Amino acid sequence: MAESKDTLPADVAALSFEDALRELEAIVQQLERGQVKLDEAIACYERGALLKRHCEARLAEAKAKVEKIVLVAGGGVATESAGMG
Repeated sequence: MAESKDTLPADVAALSFEDALRELEAIVQQLERGQVKLDEAIACYERGALLKRHCEARLAEAKAKVEKIVLVAGGGVATESAGMG
């Protein structure tokens, strides 16, 4: 069940930015304590890399959405779809 390099596992992809970041922070703390076995540390590192990639993608989506905010006549603001699903 090998996933393509660009595809995140469904459980990671379903996480909100905040939940993914919270899990990533927990993994970092666990690894920094240095009290996990090597195999577990490698698995944690792999999971952390996936979570990092997911968080970066969610931030990029948010940035694109913010960049699409435009001023309209009369000084109001409107948003344009960034074309991201």
